[in-house]
Amino acid sequence: MDVSSAMDKMSVKQSAGGAAACHVCEGSCSGFQPHSWRKACLACGCSAIDHAPGSDVEDDQRMGRLLADSPCSHLTAKVKGGGGLRMYKRNRMIVTNPVVSRKDPTFNTTTYVWAPAGLNQTLAMQYMELIPDSLRPVSGTDGALERRRQLFSQLPVYDQDPMKCQSLASEEEMSSMLLFVKSYKQEVLGVGEVALPGEGGALREAATQRKAKEAKDRSNIDKKDAVQHPDHGSTSSSTASATGSTNGTDDSTKTGYRCTGCQGDVAKESPAVYAERAGYHSALWHPTCFVCSECGQGLVDLVYFWSNQKLFCGRHYCQTVWPRCSGCDELIFCQSFHTAKDGRTWHHHHYCCWKCGQNLHAPCQHQDTHTM
Repeated sequence: MDVSSAMDKMSVKQSAGGAAACHVCEGSCSGFQPHSWRKACLACGCSAIDHAPGSDVEDDQRMGRLLADSPCSHLTAKVKGGGGLRMYKRNRMIVTNPVVSRKDPTFNTTTYVWAPAGLNQTLAMQYMELIPDSLRPVSGTDGALERRRQLFSQLPVYDQDPMKCQSLASEEEMSSMLLFVKSYKQEVLGVGEVALPGEGGALREAATQRKAKEAKDRSNIDKKDAVQHPDHGSTSSSTASATGSTNGTDDSTKTGYRCTGCQGDVAKESPAVYAERAGYHSALWHPTCFVCSECGQGLVDLVYFWSNQKLFCGRHYCQTVWPRCSGCDELIFCQSFHTAKDGRTWHHHHYCCWKCGQNLHAPCQHQDTHTM
């Protein structure tokens, strides 16, 4: 997307996301009424995340845009007639168990709205059993609702799509954001893979074959581009992993497997999470240890950002590179902004009461509602 066309589309009003009721206020909120620039509801004051507007299709479209043009694009599929747009191939899992009784046999069916890709059901269920009950993404439960909340919180659409940002005020700011998004997709973004300890070598080989196929496909489209960028999508971390021995060699077996997060032992028969950006040789995590190093939350759908040898969710990685406005929650790409004594930052025009517009330097009747 070029800067001028993206700027033209910025004038299109964003959808309110439906009149979703607030999950915090419950019956007292009449439905989501978006503030003009703050990511909050005018009716109740709660965050837009607490209303979780949207649908599964919209969620998969947003995730598809995030993973497109990254080494994780194989987890997406082209949308027919979508002009190059891609949809997240979210893995769902349906588990059917017989109910033992004296009467006619019946079955209990459990639907998981998300499960790790590429696993047989046995290993996938072992993974789910290691996740706390409250976070298991079973359809119709609080766990499924929490997954959607984390999608909005950890991977804000306005951190990846300039057309969802209301604060970008110039082509220079738009260009800065486009370059930033392109950079983190190629250098930082990844999706964790679940496998048994010792299977890192197989995962690495699959990644190598996938990259070779992608390079071949690109060469069929543009041979010149393939010659100039033969390792498109690879990173220094993944290259380093290719030069070392695979996880599961004799040395690894002698010393056992240790979680990169808690440094505790990882049982050979227990599923672990690998991150290609960290290398397949020695880095693996217990499922409950695959969390953001900043907020400590489990990484939704195993989407991670790998920087300075640490795991981050999208929100907190982006904040290590660009400041975030405490008013509108968007990243700040302009040169001048307000910084408070506590370190929080604002766009200058957002350093105000979100209800009456009074500058925060002067008290107003809503002074207790200034924070996000």
